Amino acid sequence: MSVSLDGKLVVAISSRALFDFEEENKVFEQSDDRAYMALQLERLDTPATPGVAFSLVKKLLAFNQDAATGREPVEVVILSRNDPVSGMRVFRSARHYGLPIERGSFTRGQSPWRYLKPLHANLFLSTHLSDVRAALDAGVPAAQVYPQSVHASDAYPNEVRIAFDGDAVLFSDEAERVYQSEGLRAFQKHESEKAHQPLLAGPFKPLLAALQRLQKEGTPSMRIRTALVTARSAPAHERAIRTLMNWNIEVDEAMFLGGLPKGEFLREFEPDFFFDDQTGHVDLASRHVPSGHVASGISND
Repeated sequence: MSVSLDGKLVVAISSRALFDFEEENKVFEQSDDRAYMALQLERLDTPATPGVAFSLVKKLLAFNQDAATGREPVEVVILSRNDPVSGMRVFRSARHYGLPIERGSFTRGQSPWRYLKPLHANLFLSTHLSDVRAALDAGVPAAQVYPQSVHASDAYPNEVRIAFDGDAVLFSDEAERVYQSEGLRAFQKHESEKAHQPLLAGPFKPLLAALQRLQKEGTPSMRIRTALVTARSAPAHERAIRTLMNWNIEVDEAMFLGGLPKGEFLREFEPDFFFDDQTGHVDLASRHVPSGHVASGISND
């Protein structure tokens, strides 16, 4: 009988996004891959410490432990530029932390994004910007993980908390293009006039929809809480809300900050991960919460 990932929430993640391999990566950058491989082999029995996206992965996998249907709804796959030898340490580290990760592709320096298609991945997290761009171009929600990000708090062990920017992330960059070309007043006028016209989907709409399906399947002990964290303010808030309503997708919280820095608000929300298309926002947010750059839209042309 063949194995299938159909119907699952599939997260593909690089080794450096899941574990802290920054010290080993410096060896690679200063020498070559053989020195890196030798170091990883030397440390084979030493579990790597958790990385920026570790909390997100651990909590998502917890949905498999007591799924009401008996079906495991989440699959996490390692998709890494690491070599197969170093991959042994990745799998051993996952086992050490009780992460039931069984699948992985290790490409020894080559971009692994092509394997996202046969995986039917709902999300790809990597520290390599070029891989993230390629994944987004292929229609896969993807973000560049900032390894220097503050790690997630342990305040909500039974909730997966994820925060999204709006324009160019959940929504298309249509409105952002108006703002950048014509200014704030034109943006507000544009969005007020089109309040009842849904925005086109951005690259992360499929992930938000998949998370909602996972939430509806439900487990006795785990849930998902989502937040829209956007620089929009009234009256431009209405189009964002109506767009989500049109999609039949709900978020638990919506923060319309009118240009206020997002970092301190995110610190209070305490997400396991935050996605934004603008590097300035990600830089500031990463001081407070795990953060990733979505290299899409006009700000990343």
